[in-house]
Parts: sequence; structure tokens; C-alpha cells
Amino acid sequence: MKMRIIIAIVKKDLLEVLPNKGAWLPMIIVPLIFVVIMPLAFLLLPQVVNLSPEEMMPAYQVKGFLANLPPSMTAALDGLDQVETMQVMILGYFFAPMFLIFPLMISTIIASESFAGERERKTIEALLYTPASDAELFTGKALAAFIPAILVTWISFIIYAIVLNTAGFSIYGQVWFPLASWFPLLFWVTPAVALMGVAFTVLISARNPTFMGSYQTSGSLVILVLGLVAGQAAGVLYLSVGVGMLVGLFFWLVAGGMTWFSIKNFNRSKLLTTG
Repeated sequence: MKMRIIIAIVKKDLLEVLPNKGAWLPMIIVPLIFVVIMPLAFLLLPQVVNLSPEEMMPAYQVKGFLANLPPSMTAALDGLDQVETMQVMILGYFFAPMFLIFPLMISTIIASESFAGERERKTIEALLYTPASDAELFTGKALAAFIPAILVTWISFIIYAIVLNTAGFSIYGQVWFPLASWFPLLFWVTPAVALMGVAFTVLISARNPTFMGSYQTSGSLVILVLGLVAGQAAGVLYLSVGVGMLVGLFFWLVAGGMTWFSIKNFNRSKLLTTG
């Protein structure tokens, strides 16, 4: 494969995303809500409106969560009062799986635009006349979705850390974030989720002729992420460092299988004739 051709395909696909507001607006709005607005609300509202701990979260829920929390994750809660404990639990633990929505959402948006969207715009015919091989086309289009998904997620994490430590410094008197459990999530699980989103969208795009149809179907993968959120909130699964590594391994295996199947079934003629 020629890297020059792959880079050209990546640039072309990213430039074609820009005019589509339905593609790039969610990449801005969703991270803004989860990275800035909601954290500030959880940190500052209790002080502004003088919420009691019980109004934020019933004591029995806090005790139930703490009772099952692995010892490796309780160190961040030492010496905190009930309100501060709930803030760290929500922002430091409950919010962690939500960051998997970013790579999944962005990778499926761009991949849908790249495959189904190009067919919908009637520009895919030009692929038949390019010197690129099917492998180069697939790699270029996959990277065009994968790279922005990872970058936006990591940039969102940096902003999230700045918001938590800046707004929370007056409360905790120290820089407390990030917690150790976030590192495997960001650097091990996130790339696997992004790759899984790309591979699944390629499979869907081969059968769905429109950008919105492909994106909406691919969005069903969010159920996996919501399952992690629900599992952690219910005390069934905690994303500690070890659990994060195991969850990442599962996603890598799924993503690897989907990618292999997508590559095996990908060819430009099929994109032209299906849907």
C-alpha cells in the first residue's frame, strides 16, 4: 500500500465532512455538554443553591456504592465530606464510560459520511477511476474516521481535566483529577471502540444507501457503552485499572473481528451497486 495515496484519501474525506453540519455539529455539542456544562453544574450548583447531600443523592445509594467499591478506587475519596464524595464519584467514576461515546459517535459519523454519504452524493463513481487499490481506499477512509475520533476524545479529556481541577480547586484544595482508572480507558479502550465504530459502519454502509440511515443504525453500538454506565451505577461493574484492561481486550477482539470481516467484504464495485 502507498502511504501517499492513503493520506490523500484521508484529506479528501475530512474536507467533505466540513460542509455537512449534521456530521460535525454533534462533534462539538455533545463533548461541550459532557466536558464543560455538566461538570460545572455538579461542582458549582451545590454551593450556589445550597443543596443538601440528600438532595443530590440518597445516603443509602452512596453507602451501597462505597461498600462495593474496590480498595484501589477508594483512595480518592479519603477525607471528603458527603457532597464532595458524591462529586468525585459522579465526575471521577460514573462519567468515565461516557467518554467512550465520543470515539464511537465521531467514528460512526465520519465513516457514514465517507461510505454511505459519498454514494448518496453520487460522487463514489469517481473511485472506480482512481489508481488506489481497494485496500488503500479502505485504509484511507477508515483512518479518516478513526484519527479524528481519537483526537477529539483526548482533547475533550484534557479540557475535562482542566475544568474539574480549576473549578474544583477551591473545594478540594488540590489537583485531584485524573484518577488512575481513566488511563486504560483513554489509551486502551478508546482506540478499540473507535475502530469498532468504523468497522461496524462500513458493514452497515454497504447495505444502507444514505448517510442518516447508516449513522442511525451504527448508533445502536452506544448500547454497549450505556451498559457500562448502568453496570457501574448499579455496582455490578467498576472500571478499575484491571477491569478497564479486560474491557479493552474485549472491545479489541470485537473490533478486530469486525475489521477483518469488513476488509474481506470491501470493494468499490460493491459500494456502487448495493443500496
